[in-house]
Amino acid sequence: MLKNQRTIKKSVSLSGVGLHTGNVTTLTFKPAPVNTGVRFVRTDLSDRPEIPAVIDYVVNISRGTTLGINGVKVHTVEHVLAAIFGLEIDNIYIELTGDEPPVGDGSAMPFVEKLMEAGFEEQDSPKEILVVDETITYSEEDRGVDIVVFPSDEFRITFMVDYKNPALGTQYTSMYSLSDEFVTEFAPARTFVFLHEVEELAKQGLIKGGNFDNAIVIIDRKLDHSELDHLRNMLNLKEEIKPSTNGILNNKQLRFKNEPVRHKALDLIGDLALLGVPIQAHVLCARSGHKANVELVKKIKKIYEKKLIARKYQPLKAGGYALDISAIQKILPHRYPFLLVDRIIDFIPQEHVVGIKNVTINEPFFQGHFPGEPIMPGVLIVEAMAQVGGVMLLNSQDSPKDKLIYFMGLDNVRFRKPVRPGDQIRFELKMIKYRRNTSKMSGKAFVDGDLVAQAELMAMVIDREEARVR
Repeated sequence: MLKNQRTIKKSVSLSGVGLHTGNVTTLTFKPAPVNTGVRFVRTDLSDRPEIPAVIDYVVNISRGTTLGINGVKVHTVEHVLAAIFGLEIDNIYIELTGDEPPVGDGSAMPFVEKLMEAGFEEQDSPKEILVVDETITYSEEDRGVDIVVFPSDEFRITFMVDYKNPALGTQYTSMYSLSDEFVTEFAPARTFVFLHEVEELAKQGLIKGGNFDNAIVIIDRKLDHSELDHLRNMLNLKEEIKPSTNGILNNKQLRFKNEPVRHKALDLIGDLALLGVPIQAHVLCARSGHKANVELVKKIKKIYEKKLIARKYQPLKAGGYALDISAIQKILPHRYPFLLVDRIIDFIPQEHVVGIKNVTINEPFFQGHFPGEPIMPGVLIVEAMAQVGGVMLLNSQDSPKDKLIYFMGLDNVRFRKPVRPGDQIRFELKMIKYRRNTSKMSGKAFVDGDLVAQAELMAMVIDREEARVR
């Protein structure tokens, strides 16, 4: 069933301390227009920088997921993103007066409650959903991590952990319906940590805002009173730490018998939100954490990026190709008589691209090159090759209409056979090197399987405004 995008009806706020930074922050959820996606906004900074909540902006995954852009960061975003994903919100601004959302009680529930208080508003645009149609696997043999993503008729999670600890043991959970189970069964699950990790995290300058109200501490070694006092002083806790009778520091009671594994599933939901679109699949996880979750998201995005980008520029695409001429015109600035790409039939951003140029007698250059013996100029074959490469570079930019590509050099250019009216040139380009906004690509041009030209191209992506200054 086709669903429309949705946002929230009104702005809502909550304040609190960040788990790792210890900074006091106010977070405000605000409605956003269609196709905005999820964006964090640092209102404490003069230029109010925005960080899209997508995998490309993940800069750190130590004990949480951190997003960043141009040196500006937002730490520990997974619980906020889980709340947004779980409530099926597509477009929203998350304004922050600091660099980390409030930890609340260590779960996603404080954010869920605020978002439900704001209410939801359906928007006049269809929801984009990434439908997984092939099995995807990710493993880390040394850590015993295994993730399998299967096709499914809706979003589901199965998660298993097997900690060598009597307080936890082996735990398992499943979520079969996001709309029916997320709010009551997964959003309340709180973050947890093993006791042996606490001192290490504190030495790293983390968990500055941690206490017994926002985290569950699992005891994995014997403790005497002197160690309890040392732990209390190290964490600057006002309350006393009591001996445990249930394997959890200070005898905190679990909300669910398997609350830790439910929280791991919650973290997974928050990390999957970094795809930037809802996903329809069944995700089976064993012993996964933020590092593996983020790597999984990168792998899914790599596999489906062609579909995501094609949908971005060409929502009604049909046929066995990636981008038609209308989509190409949304990416490239070239127009008649200098648009020399007719179709993109395959690409993986920053890796390779395959494009087609249909050569007809109506091309304006054939009038003078050459009368009675029409041959496509070699320089225009290279130009067409460069435009195909430009699609690979520009289609992953946030605002391709605001960008231009300057080609800075050509190496090893060779012309093997003439190209004539009626030929169809197939361009195949591979990325040799990509660093920030500069790249080097190798390209080949074929007609009926025969190599007609080849070259290595160096290019730079720049802003249009910068080009005007130059």
